[in-house]
Amino acid sequence: MQAPLDLDQLQTFIAIADTGSFTRAAEEVHRTQSAVSMQMRRLEERIGKPLFEKDGRMNKLTEEGDRLLSYARRMIHLNRETLAAFDDKRLEGTIRIGTPDDYADRFLPEIMARFARSNPHVELTVVCEPTPGLVEHIKRGNLDLALVTHNDARGQSEVVRREPLLWVTSANHATHEQEILPMAFGRPNCIWRRAACDVLDEMGRDYRVLFTSFSATVIAAAVLSGLAISVLPECALRPGMRVLGEADGFGALPDCRIGIMRGQTSRPEIVEALARHISESLDNISVPLVEEAAGSFDFAALAFARMKRTKPNPIAPGW
Repeated sequence: MQAPLDLDQLQTFIAIADTGSFTRAAEEVHRTQSAVSMQMRRLEERIGKPLFEKDGRMNKLTEEGDRLLSYARRMIHLNRETLAAFDDKRLEGTIRIGTPDDYADRFLPEIMARFARSNPHVELTVVCEPTPGLVEHIKRGNLDLALVTHNDARGQSEVVRREPLLWVTSANHATHEQEILPMAFGRPNCIWRRAACDVLDEMGRDYRVLFTSFSATVIAAAVLSGLAISVLPECALRPGMRVLGEADGFGALPDCRIGIMRGQTSRPEIVEALARHISESLDNISVPLVEEAAGSFDFAALAFARMKRTKPNPIAPGW
């Protein structure tokens, strides 16, 4: 019978992947750098595969290392869940969380399921509003935590996921070929709207805003019905949508940065537990499938964007 994997080694492995450095990982797990290096050698021996490879003077995760990282996160999370189930000091109380509805649709099921299993005595109160409203709620003390679209001008948030922002149209219509592009956007203060308008102006494309709404459901309906095109982060793609790229004459958009904002709260331990669950959940959520039948779909651009989002950071020397 094979010996089980060492959870301490897996925790150190995750710390290296998250910090991008053996040195910083050693500080995070409260070990010496030599001890961290020894742990990784033993983990590689146990797995029977190399987990790191040289890239110039840096180390980076190998393909096998990428595969192990997903399993390691799940094992560490299950370990926390198990300990929490038998903890007499488990968290109790209520926490108020806010998120835009497009993130709620894609991310909340995973976040709520993971958090509820580990903290069954914590009640979640969820508010769905656009990011500007959530930022105000945080400032006024109406929310304990918010999952927002990061914007340097709106206040500081901890970026926990980065995705490409994409031009989208209906897979069943040629809306993007119209001489004057019909657009569906969020409200005028939406940073995705401003970014899209800037790119359209640079492209010299004529457009008119046909639909304005803070509701992701309304925007998606306008796109899927062929009435308009829009811009969405990769997580918000839905079946029946087609991604437009350079082959269709559409310029690149800035990345969408998804962040966590914390409010003033009397229960910081619950907020930090939920923030950790959100970060771990977003690491494990995959990209939704999109239509692949469209002839001019820019696979190369989307593949490169996905690579930018999922590629681990180079890891500093430490062996």
